[in-house]
Amino acid sequence: MLIIRHAKAEARAVLGSIGKKDAARSLTDAGRKDMRKAVKGLRTLVPEVDVLAASPLVRAQETAAIISERYDAMPVTELAPLAPGGSKQAVLDWLGDQPESATVALVGHEPDLGVLASWLLSGRKESFISLKKGAGCLIELTDRPEAGTGKLVWLLPPAALRKHD
Repeated sequence: MLIIRHAKAEARAVLGSIGKKDAARSLTDAGRKDMRKAVKGLRTLVPEVDVLAASPLVRAQETAAIISERYDAMPVTELAPLAPGGSKQAVLDWLGDQPESATVALVGHEPDLGVLASWLLSGRKESFISLKKGAGCLIELTDRPEAGTGKLVWLLPPAALRKHD
């Protein structure tokens, strides 16, 4: 399973000043550009993705769309539990419904993704993993995903992903 944090987005203060909510924050031009480069590295490290799911928030959907472009326009599934404060158990249950051999990519937000990754690796909901904007990690899961059974393959900041293209 590939976990990816959304790319750089507009500042909260800017949106608040024009009456928009946090969920509506879009990626910045620099965020889009950086993510396009990072996805080239992701594709080198993870050549195939079978399922792509993202938080319903705009910045995660936009990041997933960039990933989708690089992975042959694969469809993006909106997964509400990937939104900030979403249920980690609901994400795990959803993962359990995916084909056993599928490589799944999830796009979401911090600190939730760090908590999810930490929980999958250790069974504890205290985060010991942090993903910068545009960063990713690859976790191997058992055939039937369970908390505490994952194996961390790699965790890379966005700058390292951009170097892999």
